[in-house]
Amino acid sequence: MIFSQYNRIIEEDIARILNSDLTWEKFSGKTFLISGANGSLPAYMVETLLTLNNKDANANISVIGLVRNRAKAADRFKNYANNKNLKLIEHDLGSNRPIEIDCNIDYVVHAASQASPKYYGTDPVGTMLPNIIGTFNLLELARKKKSTGFLLFSSGEVYGQLNDEQISVSENTYGSLDPMDVRSCYGESKRAAETLCVSYFQQYHVPVKIARIFHTYGPGMKLDDGRVFCDFVSQIVKNENIVLNSDGSAKRAFCYISDATKAFFKILLDGENGLAYNVGNDEMFVSIKQLAECLVNLFPEDRLQIVMDESQQAPGYMQSKVNACKPDTSRMRKLGWSPKISIEAGFRRTVEYYKSKVA
Repeated sequence: MIFSQYNRIIEEDIARILNSDLTWEKFSGKTFLISGANGSLPAYMVETLLTLNNKDANANISVIGLVRNRAKAADRFKNYANNKNLKLIEHDLGSNRPIEIDCNIDYVVHAASQASPKYYGTDPVGTMLPNIIGTFNLLELARKKKSTGFLLFSSGEVYGQLNDEQISVSENTYGSLDPMDVRSCYGESKRAAETLCVSYFQQYHVPVKIARIFHTYGPGMKLDDGRVFCDFVSQIVKNENIVLNSDGSAKRAFCYISDATKAFFKILLDGENGLAYNVGNDEMFVSIKQLAECLVNLFPEDRLQIVMDESQQAPGYMQSKVNACKPDTSRMRKLGWSPKISIEAGFRRTVEYYKSKVA
């Protein structure tokens, strides 16, 4: 396969994923349905599977990408325009229209979601529906197709607002979510999606597994996403000072995309049905201000500074009330997974990706 110059980093990431100790041969001859396929995280899954076909002539893995905008998805996967193993289908998972696919579906990955807080204030209904109606329709499809595996992309937002001492959260730790707070549209709908999944597992034996994803970054993320790490990368790429819209004291765990992608496949292959798994880098737990300082220090030649300005918050952006939240990844580590990419290495790769893209 010929990658354009700015895809060199993606190519290296995919190679790193495929070199991990996973039983990839279990996917041979299988068909994947991946919703939201051109999003940054599911797109890495798509490219990993298609690259696996190139490495192993007997793999013959088919991928059906369920996308809201086919033209945008086709652009994201333009390197695979003539690949017979990739099919893109336009479908709005926020609608109540059933998903009709004739062929067998072995694995379903539901990754379509509006994860950015900038949508929580401007489009809370559009945030909720793919998580609720979309999950229902995909579970129904998996039930009818007797799929081998179903993976839901959930979020650390399901833990809600915890006590100050509950910084590290396991899969059995929960705080409050106010259903009358519109910002809860994301966390509450992810909770509902998870409950739908375990209900289908209990009642219909659909083999569901859940990835609770914490802050994950890397090539392919939207720089206008509104989340702080996207803003910082965008400002570095544009050679602009980093602007902090808060005091920067909130602490988050940042996981690079290749580590997260390995976790998703690990859950599908070796995870226990009916369980949720935290996916995040608990070793890279820093404050927002520390992240800003890290990025400035990574590129000293740009002579950038950190500017405090709380007036530049994106319209509709609804800030989290959680000051610090770190995933306890013990359950993932028991499967044999651990994150490998440091914040410095991951954000350097991410910035270099976008800089070479606009060069």
